[in-house]
Amino acid sequence: MADKKEKKKNKKDAQLVLRLDSEMRDRFKDACQDLDTSAAREIRKFIKRFLKRYDRGEMDE
Repeated sequence: MADKKEKKKNKKDAQLVLRLDSEMRDRFKDACQDLDTSAAREIRKFIKRFLKRYDRGEMDE
């Protein structure tokens, strides 16, 4: 039962839409593929790191 609650807690239920030029998107996706990762995973990691820095007051104003 705890496994089901844990899976539900980690469910990703929101999207973030952003616009960028297709060359940058393609380069990013290619780089992620070369590193055996996904673009979505790397963007989530960036957001988590960003928020940790923000919470610690490390962001430049």
